[in-house]
Amino acid sequence: MTSPAPQALRVGELRPSQLLHTYGIGAVTDLPNLSTMVMGLDDWDPVRARVLSEDRLLAAVRRRLGAQVAALRTPPHLPENPSDPYGDWTRTGVPVGLFPRWLRCSRERCNQLAPATSGLFQLRPNLHRPEKTKYVHSNCGGGGKGQPTALPARFLVACQGGHMDDFPWVYFVHGGGAPCEGGTLTLTESGTTGEAANVFVRCTCGDVRSMADALGLAGERNLPACRGHHPHLGTFALGGCPDHARTMALGATNSWFASQLRVFSIPRAEEPLTQAVREHWPLLSPLAAVPADAAKMLLPTQACWPELEQYGADAVWTAITKEAQTLSGGPEDEDDEFDLTTPEWKAFTQPRDQALPDFTTIRERRVPDGTADWLDSVVLVHRLREVSALTGFTRIEAPEWLPEEESQARTGAPLSRGDATWVPCAELRGEGVFLALNEQKLSDWERQESVLARERILQAAHLDWCIARRVEPRWPGIRYALLHTLAHVLIRQFALECGYGASGIAERIYARSGPDPMSGILLYTAAPDSEGTLGGLVSLGRSERLGPAVKQALEEARLCSSDPMCAEHDPRVHARLHGAACHACLFAAETSCERGNHYLDRALLVETLTGNTCAFRP
Repeated sequence: MTSPAPQALRVGELRPSQLLHTYGIGAVTDLPNLSTMVMGLDDWDPVRARVLSEDRLLAAVRRRLGAQVAALRTPPHLPENPSDPYGDWTRTGVPVGLFPRWLRCSRERCNQLAPATSGLFQLRPNLHRPEKTKYVHSNCGGGGKGQPTALPARFLVACQGGHMDDFPWVYFVHGGGAPCEGGTLTLTESGTTGEAANVFVRCTCGDVRSMADALGLAGERNLPACRGHHPHLGTFALGGCPDHARTMALGATNSWFASQLRVFSIPRAEEPLTQAVREHWPLLSPLAAVPADAAKMLLPTQACWPELEQYGADAVWTAITKEAQTLSGGPEDEDDEFDLTTPEWKAFTQPRDQALPDFTTIRERRVPDGTADWLDSVVLVHRLREVSALTGFTRIEAPEWLPEEESQARTGAPLSRGDATWVPCAELRGEGVFLALNEQKLSDWERQESVLARERILQAAHLDWCIARRVEPRWPGIRYALLHTLAHVLIRQFALECGYGASGIAERIYARSGPDPMSGILLYTAAPDSEGTLGGLVSLGRSERLGPAVKQALEEARLCSSDPMCAEHDPRVHARLHGAACHACLFAAETSCERGNHYLDRALLVETLTGNTCAFRP
């Protein structure tokens, strides 16, 4: 990671997927001796950022951010095993800036607290081991040998509007009054618990204050108004920010939540060449208007040529002209581009097997024994490609993942100062198992009076939850809650048998009632490696292994170690988005669940201790 400035300094490394899911734009990255923030797209150098082709995802991003978004790009690429610590590659990467900008001397007898720009601290780069780069207190008066490391201050302030700022140390220690002349601050800690009540800010004028006064509702009254600061952009909101600033510990998990869009690459043609041409059509379409000889000469200059070279220039040119003739009849239906789930559902449920580089499926000839009355089909997904794009982020509270066909999800804080013309993305390849439930069985279950009564309970809690957060209620439906619960039950069981951890298995729910229904789940695992994963998960989809796994998963779901509290949980009491569900039985890792462990209820799937009659599998 570097800054694009002439004196850029590499200070660490991140995986491309981390730049979307954990340490994206606006997130604080905690390095061994430094704390930095990933800067906005205005500071990125897109020259080394590879363009990814995924039309459905680009269309969805444009719907959310605007038509000016022209491309999806991966993070800048670094060479493998660089040997020259002074080469140009050291100035290539993702730009970061120091944040928080207040540092504290780590020597126990000093603990001086001051901004990095105060002149008290000096930057000590390490070109051979960039992660060892640090600030030191050059003129420490705390005794001892050497220059102690200056560590980032432990606290920040943030608001729900996505703003973040340095903690107002001077304002806080002086109680909001006028600061003293020439005062020096220290941050000390007493006791061994590390809690905020034992952390004190002191000024040489004699003012002392505990950090406990900065937390909770009382803490909001002791802090100044939010300045509307976006450190990753270097901007301040005009007129400030209406939200209250809240104290947040450095490294808190709620300091950054990604707002993303994800799609799977699905077949557009039966022929691999036609499929490849359609995937890269935005790059290849200008060549359709060029004479054949000139177009064939230009083909090797295209970014997608490495994927097309195996077919030869003549065959590629022929495919381009056919595609241009096909599209000359009129544009495709844009509604299909905005609906991300229906095309995927159709691709997984089509009767024919697929054998494409990024989409290889084989339909099992029969469903496992004992599941024929409710399970319609099983599809082994040997190869799939997932592309995700970062469209924004939120702080303090995670974005609410509303269905894309119903509403645009909140993008939160922006990625750039102006309208973004591209967004960062990442691609993963892997495998999975797709299960389609019997539509007639599911429709009959939805109409049962006991199911309708349970839905009214869950929907009432959902309404209260939305009102408390001032978001428009959009109930995903009782079908979604059932399928989501089934997915979580199977994730736990699959993790015990396939060799992948539960946090490495993700879900995709296809649930919709009405004239064009969907009723299926995809459980998959993926990795950034171009070869994908090792096949341990897809092998569980075979009938002889899937049957016992499903049976055991449903049996385990009947009883939770937190019962009867879990089974008797009433979501209306505290406006929760889950019924009989908890960490002991259903909750999954953040990387696995597409809805943040919302809309889960064991009572919909199996009979629990309460003797519920609404179970899909009693």
